[in-house]
Amino acid sequence: MKRPFSSMSSSEKGSSKPKQGMFADIKNDLIAMVGEFIGTILFLLFALGAVQTVATNLSSNESGSASAGTQGGGDLAVKLFSYYYISAAFGLSLFATASVFYRFTGSIFNPNVSLALCLIGAIKPVRFVLVSIAQMVGAIVASAILEGLTPGSLAVNVGLGLGTSKTQGLFIEMFTTAALVLSVLMLAAEKHLLTPFAPLGFGFTLFVVMLFSTAFTGGAVNTARAFGPACIQGFQNYHWIYWVGPTLGALLATAFYMFLKAVHYWKITPGQDSTDESDSPDVATGDNAV
Repeated sequence: MKRPFSSMSSSEKGSSKPKQGMFADIKNDLIAMVGEFIGTILFLLFALGAVQTVATNLSSNESGSASAGTQGGGDLAVKLFSYYYISAAFGLSLFATASVFYRFTGSIFNPNVSLALCLIGAIKPVRFVLVSIAQMVGAIVASAILEGLTPGSLAVNVGLGLGTSKTQGLFIEMFTTAALVLSVLMLAAEKHLLTPFAPLGFGFTLFVVMLFSTAFTGGAVNTARAFGPACIQGFQNYHWIYWVGPTLGALLATAFYMFLKAVHYWKITPGQDSTDESDSPDVATGDNAV
């Protein structure tokens, strides 16, 4: 097979590659930054829009500019339904927007996920910084747009509820974020037959962890999600838990992922994502038993 023709000598190629590669990386990082900015706006605009819908209908946005829209009002049934409504909205919004941007930027929309991807080497430090900035600014823009589009005061802040302490809230945010980050690492960073369907896994994971955490912490699971509305509504004195908790969660998920890679997890139960009929268990002989 013939190699593509090139008029450049091997020495010229070698000298030009680093420069071309450097500019290509910067260009790609900046494009990814723009994509994450737009994607984060869309993801949070629709997700936070659901929170605002609940807050408006339950008139919970009358308690002040720093009110937490994720703490529903009304009787127990109404509260439970509002938690489910908000959790479903976030999960579906992430699935929808991630499906659109997945082949473009990886559909991160979360600086804690970006941190984990940087730590495992999936993205470089420069891209991590750029997309994290884009995600934080995108969250502010989404909150500002939502305030302009809906009546009444913005009421989409996260907040501790049901008597949850700061320590409890911190660890709830840590474990829920760890679950979301792990879904990204195992479904998107790892390449296998389920990788093309990773956005569906992201959405379901976010939905599930928010079913647990929304009533207690507001279900941030994302520092940008907590930071954007707070810039419009105001910061609670415990806002720091939405930075520390998700960051610890990203580190926990990364550590577990690295452990799985170290023990060659794919060899523990081989052929799990195989579609080859020959990999099916041989009932007669039991040859395929683990």
